[in-house]
Amino acid sequence: MNEKCVVMTTFSDGAIGEKIIHSLIEKRLAACVQVQSIESYYHWQGKVAKDQEKLVIIKTTSALYAQVEADILANHDYETPEIIQLPITAGYRDYLQWIESECRNT
Repeated sequence: MNEKCVVMTTFSDGAIGEKIIHSLIEKRLAACVQVQSIESYYHWQGKVAKDQEKLVIIKTTSALYAQVEADILANHDYETPEIIQLPITAGYRDYLQWIESECRNT
């Protein structure tokens, strides 16, 4: 069984976020995508920035990470978008099997 993972990214433009989310789901690169409103604080170009963003939590398989990353980059408007992969080390077996069945290598 493929290892499962969570890929996280953020966006501030709703249209861009919808494009990213729908692309990942339609291409079966993600089983589930969750979106949560957040405030982000960070250093950017010599200043401290604060933005209202949406955090995107993508459930997928580790084998699909490179395709997920490429798809996010193809649709994102940030110069340097957050795209990070976190392993799922344990979880409810039926849910993990569902992720496996929903994601497919394209």
